[in-house]
Amino acid sequence: MKAKVITAMISGACAAGLFMSAEAFAFDADEAQALAKKEGCLKCHAVDKKKEAKSLTEIAKSLNKKPDAETKLLHHLTSGEKVKFEDGKEEEHKIIKTKDKAAIKNMTDWILSLGK
Repeated sequence: MKAKVITAMISGACAAGLFMSAEAFAFDADEAQALAKKEGCLKCHAVDKKKEAKSLTEIAKSLNKKPDAETKLLHHLTSGEKVKFEDGKEEEHKIIKTKDKAAIKNMTDWILSLGK
């Protein structure tokens, strides 16, 4: 009898998790965009059109095809790796300054959502 009660409780908890609002797991787009602006991302990248560099939407579409998209984007934002422009110019990508991991995750989730 005790096992049935525990099983029922676990099943109920799992079912509740399935019906939770997607918003409970969503990112905050306004916060993410504000961080992108604060960090200077939007100087070179626009959300949906090309500026000096690819649009965030274009970047997201290319990354979303990869199983490790979030890891690749995080590395790009935090490593200072070289980027190459269409005119052949190369420079180190600016490293974001914030150390707030939740804010960085929120921003990467937002960027990746642009390509869906």
